[in-house]
Amino acid sequence: MEIKNAKILITGGATGMGYEMAKIFKEKGAEVLICGRTEKTVMDAAKELDVLGFTADVANEQDVENLFKFVEEKWNGLDVLINNAGVGYFSDLVATTTEDFARVWDINVKGAFMVGREAAKIFIRQNKGNIINIGSTASLYGFANGSAYVASKFALKGMTECWRAELRKNNVRVMQINPSEVVTEFGAKSGYGSNDNGKKLTASEIAHVAMSMLTMNDVGFITDTTVFATNP
Repeated sequence: MEIKNAKILITGGATGMGYEMAKIFKEKGAEVLICGRTEKTVMDAAKELDVLGFTADVANEQDVENLFKFVEEKWNGLDVLINNAGVGYFSDLVATTTEDFARVWDINVKGAFMVGREAAKIFIRQNKGNIINIGSTASLYGFANGSAYVASKFALKGMTECWRAELRKNNVRVMQINPSEVVTEFGAKSGYGSNDNGKKLTASEIAHVAMSMLTMNDVGFITDTTVFATNP
């Protein structure tokens, strides 16, 4: 697809990977809308990037409905959804509370589902569109202390495969990016930590992958890709 003038919505777009994706798409001439839960963070990022900003919690259905009303009012259509909003939580099984588990699930799975559903309504109407879900290597294998996060990312992978099968007849390309550890604020916020030694992935590498996937001619698409640092 052609990035110039494309209408691109990025959830969790005010920081980290979402921010870098918004930046690279804007530089290539796209119209970009970022959303996030914290108004000041979203609006500051939108101003820095010269893109549209909207405050929305993807785990809240009314917020999601309001987000897509805004999309329709501003653009009357959409070319790309990047489902990037997500949270992490890492703890041993016996210390993980039901509330901890549900909080991760609400954003990483239910939130992605609701945003994807509303975008799909537009894409089916248009008979074209693109979805990139930001997964993780945690959608490929489990590890100790990862019950809540890994479960959410395995579920996201399953939804991605369902949407891909369902929406191909509408010329919608559904893709997933599975980053390994990326040095962003995610690690600190989730309690996982991140040792930035200059050799690990940064958000710009993931933005590069998203750009590469989208700019392939529409006759084909990369279903999913996993990104590792060469020698972390």
